[in-house]
Amino acid sequence: MSPAGQATAASFSVDPWDPSYGMAYGEEMTGDPLQVSTAELNLDLEMPAARWRPLTADSSLPVPATILFLDGVRRIDARVWVHGSDPQPSPGIAASYAAGLVCLDGTARISDVIVLRGLFTAAADAATIDSRHAVYVARKASGPGMDKLSLALQQHLSDAEVQLALLFRKENPDANDLLFVDGPLRGRTHLDRTIGFIKTHHTTYLAPEQAAVVSELGEGQRTPAFTMGTSWRRSAWYLRLPGASSAPWSGVVRLECSADLPVPEVTRLADLSALLLPPLASSPHKDPRAPQNLVPIGGLERELRRRLGDQQLLYRSLRAAASSR
Repeated sequence: MSPAGQATAASFSVDPWDPSYGMAYGEEMTGDPLQVSTAELNLDLEMPAARWRPLTADSSLPVPATILFLDGVRRIDARVWVHGSDPQPSPGIAASYAAGLVCLDGTARISDVIVLRGLFTAAADAATIDSRHAVYVARKASGPGMDKLSLALQQHLSDAEVQLALLFRKENPDANDLLFVDGPLRGRTHLDRTIGFIKTHHTTYLAPEQAAVVSELGEGQRTPAFTMGTSWRRSAWYLRLPGASSAPWSGVVRLECSADLPVPEVTRLADLSALLLPPLASSPHKDPRAPQNLVPIGGLERELRRRLGDQQLLYRSLRAAASSR
């Protein structure tokens, strides 16, 4: 038994249910697919909404010497029950998660990776699980529901991603870089020179007139930038990547940056994304999520999942640790 286990009367048992069942949703989903948004919009940020049209970036725009891609993966190794002072066992998830940073500066390389594991539960007296092959650090969730457990896991993954980006910039203070974060910028808008990259669309934000401009985008073209506010504010734009089908929104991604940036900086970042990302679009014969799953991100995700280790081995180790308590 681990020292952490000796410090509390709490024990745990492993649920035999498939740990992935019921957990296949992303951090951006807030309702049914293509839900109509009630976000406050300023469509006149870059140009009047009535004059929206597809925009092509100036190819002479100076580009940063270093392009960074930040991403993370997460996996539930087992669903567990924490048995403590409360007569009713509390649900939890034993999860592995990893964050990584890809650096493009003439060569392409994975700059840094961090792999972490946690026991996410609302149980106040939960103890760290020290199994034969991995240690799952007890992490507090705000509630016992699967949505709360998943949110706590996502927050810790996001924190790990931010720390990697901050560490790179601390070690490379003179780098002329631009950082792309896979996913929304929520909680990461304080990062300088950073763009969020959203591959899928679960919510319709634009009015029909502006949404029609998205359908008209050619490869490498973008919409004008606009500001959107829900529980948090950001500036955003849509971009079409090459290699898409003829469907109206095929190959379209949404990008976003801090709403605190001045308009000229927002448009500069939007143009940079239109210049830098299309050459990195993936191919359908190599990636089923093409072209949205960019080549650097796809390669990083494969490496991160490899580093998470064998799920079945970790599951058996968790079962063995539970039976020894």
